[in-house]
Amino acid sequence: MALTYQAMLTAIPVVLKAGNVPNIVGEAGIGKSALVADVARRLHAKLFTTVVSLSEKGDLAIPVPPLTDASFIQTEAYGRLADVQYGYAHTLIEIIQYAQNHPNQPILWFLDEFNRGTQAVQSELMNLVLQRTINTLKLPAQVQLILAENPDASMAGFEDSRYGVVAGDAAIKDRTVRLVMISDASDWLHWAKTQDPDQHRPHVHPLVQQFISEDVTRLNLPDEHDDLTATPRAWERVSANLYALERLPRDQQMAVALDIFQGDVGQTLGLRFEQFFEQQTIRLTPAMLYTATPAGARVPRATLTEFKAMSEAQKSTVLRSCLALQADYPLTTDANAGRFLQLLQTVSADGQFALVQAVGQRCELLKQLYTVTVTGTQPYVNALYQYLQTVASWSNQ
Repeated sequence: MALTYQAMLTAIPVVLKAGNVPNIVGEAGIGKSALVADVARRLHAKLFTTVVSLSEKGDLAIPVPPLTDASFIQTEAYGRLADVQYGYAHTLIEIIQYAQNHPNQPILWFLDEFNRGTQAVQSELMNLVLQRTINTLKLPAQVQLILAENPDASMAGFEDSRYGVVAGDAAIKDRTVRLVMISDASDWLHWAKTQDPDQHRPHVHPLVQQFISEDVTRLNLPDEHDDLTATPRAWERVSANLYALERLPRDQQMAVALDIFQGDVGQTLGLRFEQFFEQQTIRLTPAMLYTATPAGARVPRATLTEFKAMSEAQKSTVLRSCLALQADYPLTTDANAGRFLQLLQTVSADGQFALVQAVGQRCELLKQLYTVTVTGTQPYVNALYQYLQTVASWSNQ
């Protein structure tokens, strides 16, 4: 049996609450790291991550020569002995310090790519998983471990796997709960459209969501002409690159888009997505909307006409991009506030309400708008703030 991302969100906390160690097994790029981060948020836990494949033997416990006379023991019959101490990896130090300072908060320690570490590294980590100790150090009770591995040919159902992994010790297999994770298109698309709490935008760009929804086999597809696979993680890179591309002028976007997309998902799908992007892309960028001349708080007629001609989805997407670019085009200035308000009012009622909800998630922006409004020095900022309140009240009608 295998579990989707959403099912994993249920299964992992169950295993943790039972006092066991989940071992997430899944293909590269399907979202294991994102899954663990999501679990940590839901459990209100502090997350620490160690990439085992990058670790070396001795990283957790390296003998450190004593530095003071007090570190030596003088015996009567056997001479002077060094009381050898051990140094610990910085992540482990951070975990112990955090546990001391936050004794009531759960802590998750994620050991990623566990079976891509050397046998020596895995052995060094063994006591963490089995005994929760390293030398004389004990893990605080609030620390729970999660492992993640790529499949190896010894695992049932993965007999044809070709990952460069080191098969885990039988004791690890016996003391952890193996949870096999698979990618599921509907599951991934559901996650993709939810809001990223850090970026204040969908986890995945709407154009990428649309492209995948039109043919869900694209979500995890090897390239027939390349050595790349279009994994869910690769499509997240496409999304991040697309958000960055939207900051560029149109000619610069199209000069580099194809190479970037092909670098993410391979030649074939990269070309198809670039063609899709060319057909669907918004001709107006936030930079164009805010800097079109003549300057001022009103959108120039030609630019406004072009904006009105776009689809509702395109209008919403470009205005969300405007919100994401607060550092470049703050809505606390009259010129930007006036233009954003004018453009917002051309969007459908449902579109306006959704955009105002997005603004509502930016508490700091609302505080800034309110502060400027109180001063009464910028009428367009005041008008925008009042209109946002009006649209927000539509939910009660």
